Amino acid sequence: MQHKRTVSRRTVTAAGLLAPLGLAACGNTGVSSDPNVLRVLDSYSNDPDNGIIGAALEAAAQQVGVTLERVSVSGGSLIQRVLQQGSSGTLPDILMLDNPDLQQIASTTALKPLGPLGVPTDGYAQGVLDAGTYEGEVYGLAPTVNTIALFYDVKALDAAGVTPPTTWDELREAAATLTTGGRYGFSFCANATYENTWQFLPFFWTNGGSERNLDTPEAAQALELLTDMVADGTASRSVLNWTQADVKDQFISGKAAMMINGPWQLPEMTGIDGLEYGIVTLPVRDPATQVSVAPLGGEVWAIPSTGNAEKEAKAAEVLTAFLSDDSSLSMGEQRYTVPGKPALREEYLQRRPDMETFTDLIVDARARTAELGPEWPAAAKSIYTAVQLALSGQATPAEALAEAEEYR
Repeated sequence: MQHKRTVSRRTVTAAGLLAPLGLAACGNTGVSSDPNVLRVLDSYSNDPDNGIIGAALEAAAQQVGVTLERVSVSGGSLIQRVLQQGSSGTLPDILMLDNPDLQQIASTTALKPLGPLGVPTDGYAQGVLDAGTYEGEVYGLAPTVNTIALFYDVKALDAAGVTPPTTWDELREAAATLTTGGRYGFSFCANATYENTWQFLPFFWTNGGSERNLDTPEAAQALELLTDMVADGTASRSVLNWTQADVKDQFISGKAAMMINGPWQLPEMTGIDGLEYGIVTLPVRDPATQVSVAPLGGEVWAIPSTGNAEKEAKAAEVLTAFLSDDSSLSMGEQRYTVPGKPALREEYLQRRPDMETFTDLIVDARARTAELGPEWPAAAKSIYTAVQLALSGQATPAEALAEAEEYR
C-alpha cells in the first residue's frame, strides 16, 4: 500500500538563517549607547504572564538602577523579530527565548556566555542547564520551567472503580473502561505542531526512543500505544487537530476522563463547580526497568552580543537579580511554573502544593535539545509528522517513523 508522503526534505533551518547575526549586531545602528537604558525582548504578550514577568523585570531593574524599554511580541513572531534585529544590528540587551531555540541562536555567536559576565549558573537542575548550554558554555537560564503529566477526573475514575494508571497496559484498560457514549477515556494533543512532539516525547523517550534515529522498534512501540487508542475509540480522532488548550477544554467539560497536559492549564481549572482532578506521572511500559522521562518546558533568558560591554555588564546584573531565588519563587507561584533550582522545592511547594507532581518531574526532566542541539527543530517536525501519519491511518507506526527518518 502506498502512503502519501507528507515529510519534505530538510530545508534551510533557522540556525542557518541566523548565521550573520553575530557580525551584524555590532554595527552603528542608532540604538542608545546609554548603559543605564536596556532594551528587553520577550514573548509574554498576554496577561497574566505579561504583567507577572514585567513586574519581576522592573523589580530587577530598580535593584540595579537602570531603565528598561520592554517589547513583548507573540511567540510565533519572536524568532522572526530576532532575525530582523540581528540583521539590522539592533538586538536587545536582554532576550527571552523558548528553550529549544536557544542553541540555534547561540550557534550564531549572537549571544554572550553568561558565566564570564558574572551571572551565577550553579544550582540549576541538569535539564535546565542542558537547555541553556551550547558547546560547553551556558548562554541562557530559566527562572522557572514546566513539563507535562497525566490529569485524571477523580469522580469518573472512582465511579468506574479505576485507579490512576502507572503502566501502558493500565492506561489502555482504564481508557477503555472510562469511555462512554459522551466521553473518551483519554485525550492528548497530536496536531501538526511542536505541541504534538512535546506530548509524545515522554512515551518515546521512556521507551528508549532517540531523536538520532526515529526508525526503531522502541519508537514504533511508543507510537503504537497512541495509535491503538485512537483506532479503538478510547481516544478521539480529533486529537489530530486539538491544541493543548482544546484538550483541557474537553477534560473540563467532562468529555475526557484523562488527559496529558501541563500546569499552565491549572488557573483555568480552578474553581469550576464539580471538577475534581488529580495529577500523576505519565505511565511507562515496564515499571521494573523504566522511569518516566519528562520533557523540559519553559523560557530561557539570554544576553545578546551587542558590542557594548557596559550595557552587557548591566544586563548581566539585571538578569542576576531577575533569576534570584526570591524572584524565581514569586514568578513560579504566580505562573504555576517550577523554579529551575531543585533546592527551592520545599519552599515552593509550601506555596503551591498542587504542583508537587510537576516539581518532582523537573529534577530529571530532559531538555529537548540535549541530543541534537541546534538540529532539534528538524527532528521535532519529523516526529510530529510521523505521529500524524500513524494516527490518521495513512501508515503504520513503524512505516510512519521510517518515512520520517528517511526524509528529515
